[in-house]
Amino acid sequence: MDNTGANPQGIVVPPVEGVAGGGTAYGWNDGGGVHLSNSSPRGSIDPSEVLTSDLVHVWCLPSTANVGPQEIPSRHLEPINLLAARNERESVQIALRPKATWGGSGSAGVVQVQCSDLTSTSGDRLVVGQSITLRRVVSILGVPDALVPLDLPISQINLAPGETTALWVSIDVPSAQPQGQYEGEFFITAIKAEAESPSQRLGKADRHQLYLELRNCLDIMEPVEGKPLDEVVERAKSVNTSLRRVLLSPVFSEFSTDNGPVDMMDEDAISNLSVRVKLNLTVWDFILPATPSLPAVFGKKQFAKAIAAHIRRHYQQNFMVDDGIISINFLISDTVIEDRFGVEHGSDEWYEALDQHFKWLLHYRISPYFCRWGGNMRVLTYTCPWPADHPKSDEYFSDPRLAAYAVPYSQAVPGAAKDYLQKEIDILRTKSHWKKAYFYLWDEPLNLEQYDMVRNMASKIHTYAPDARVLTTYYCGPSDAPLGPTPFEAFVKVPKFLRPHTQIYCTSEWVLGDREDLAKEIISELQPENGEEWWTYVCLGPSDPHPNWHIGMRGTQHRAVFWRVWKEGATGFLYWGANCYEKATVPSAEISFRRGLPPGDGVLYYPGEVFSSSHQPVASVRLERILSGLQDFEYLQLYTSRYGRGEGLALLEKTGMYQGPERYTLEHTPIDVMRGVDERENVELVENEREYQCFHLLDLDDDKVKEMRHKFVLFLKQDQFNLKQDLAKFVLFDGDKVQEMRHRFS
Repeated sequence: MDNTGANPQGIVVPPVEGVAGGGTAYGWNDGGGVHLSNSSPRGSIDPSEVLTSDLVHVWCLPSTANVGPQEIPSRHLEPINLLAARNERESVQIALRPKATWGGSGSAGVVQVQCSDLTSTSGDRLVVGQSITLRRVVSILGVPDALVPLDLPISQINLAPGETTALWVSIDVPSAQPQGQYEGEFFITAIKAEAESPSQRLGKADRHQLYLELRNCLDIMEPVEGKPLDEVVERAKSVNTSLRRVLLSPVFSEFSTDNGPVDMMDEDAISNLSVRVKLNLTVWDFILPATPSLPAVFGKKQFAKAIAAHIRRHYQQNFMVDDGIISINFLISDTVIEDRFGVEHGSDEWYEALDQHFKWLLHYRISPYFCRWGGNMRVLTYTCPWPADHPKSDEYFSDPRLAAYAVPYSQAVPGAAKDYLQKEIDILRTKSHWKKAYFYLWDEPLNLEQYDMVRNMASKIHTYAPDARVLTTYYCGPSDAPLGPTPFEAFVKVPKFLRPHTQIYCTSEWVLGDREDLAKEIISELQPENGEEWWTYVCLGPSDPHPNWHIGMRGTQHRAVFWRVWKEGATGFLYWGANCYEKATVPSAEISFRRGLPPGDGVLYYPGEVFSSSHQPVASVRLERILSGLQDFEYLQLYTSRYGRGEGLALLEKTGMYQGPERYTLEHTPIDVMRGVDERENVELVENEREYQCFHLLDLDDDKVKEMRHKFVLFLKQDQFNLKQDLAKFVLFDGDKVQEMRHRFS
């Protein structure tokens, strides 16, 4: 894969923070630039005799920084301080930039990165390779995006002269991890490549892996006779990628080193020469819920070219904003998994491939669904490829990490089953997870005929299950039967037009623009007492400066998507695609984005085979920021559950983290401020859980419990609460009740 920054598709990538030096402009500590000395060591350098700090700049940046090859050190190395709840992932970046050359031709040199476990004073551990992972940030179209896993506890990194390399460190705190202060270190040491050559100790397993890589190249090229020229070219590119990967692997590190497993260095060398990066983590005594509060459903789809053009024309004709025309272009894609991995629909390999993608995405608090496209934007969506009576169905739908699942209107794998829909519904309705189910039937209906199709399909579903939830995405009313005098007024009236055939009204954020007040108009049209919900989505737009997940946007812009969702009051979120890159027929083929789409739109992770022999997907930086945004959402939910939504909105305002789609922080510090306040408040909540439960143990009526809880919280916020002395002051009890409560709280 070409990661040199070349643009094979001719897509113009917007200026990118990090590539243009802006990645640190909004980091943890503003100012305090580092003076770069011109007295770098020259000539032949033996790294075993020189301090690594004399050879390599090392500094740390937050996960919201875009750290490209041209990033210049802007701060001195400081200890990393992170905060995390249980069942949360926190990430940070370590940047490396050579000051001198101690390697061979074309290489500044090799550094060895070693990590220790994080340990607490009580002896609890977060173990390297389990809770702590390390990935190298690789540029896509010249922009830092792919996160390629590295070996732990020790890896070697080849540094290019005049370029910055970023390492992405993630810490996953298990749900049962004891609270406390955890400490650990990263050791970064410049080394001689030839002294650590893995080829000198190549074992049988390594030789077998090398054999498989080369055998794979032959397997790709041998059956090309009679194949179309474009397929032959694609196969040749794939072989070229595989051979380059083999040649640049650690097996040949004495010629051209790259990442790979190595032996441990001598402890004295680590102690005396290495750059030590201290990492401190505070684990708080509360847990983020296993089941996400916000159903975030992400899909893998295929589209029709003619439909994309039709929708683009409709948007251009019907929606105008002050700064021009809002246009939309749908993705043009084939069934990516089947094509790239060469699996036949419905085969054992197909089920295995979908299962892998499903389980992998669950780690990101995402509820995945798969999708096939029909005519006129009709969709067949399903979360589980197996039918409801298969054991896998319960395994999927009962997973607490899954917040919502799509039930297919017809069979995901065609068969001869009669009355399929009714049988599926009859089975699922008996399950406790039925409350997670929804039916996604049609994507963005445009005219009366398509809206009527939604009504008819929904009516059939509700015949079998009156409590079933039907989801409809839309950005306009029917074009041939206007529901209002203006496009937005017609848009707002869609719920009334679709009722009772839709329960989840899912609208584009693009339609709202920067008018947050329009969200209130949408919500006011809904009937939550009848189970109606408002979800939102992004697709192509909105564009800069609004939050979205395009490559080239700022890190806080990626993370702010879910800040916006929380503030506007949506109860769910849908995204049209996570793996919708250009068609390929071999797993290791280089990644290309779809023409005509913003870079990265619909692509949030990559096939692992593009970067190595691994079959595990490779996350993007943007996907990690999506996870962070979803965790921020949980913090806001926890804060609101204690103090009310008004206080949650005030917290966003006071910290400066998010005020609107064009007014959110460009720096990382407000995020940590918000999370720090929230974490402290939630720790207090846990510490006072016993007191709160005592209110209920006294057999008080509901109004009195609410009154006590409200006043109890006010005292906590003012830091004035002394339970034994003040309890009787704000609740009128008889003397026996007061004594009983004091006894229980003692």
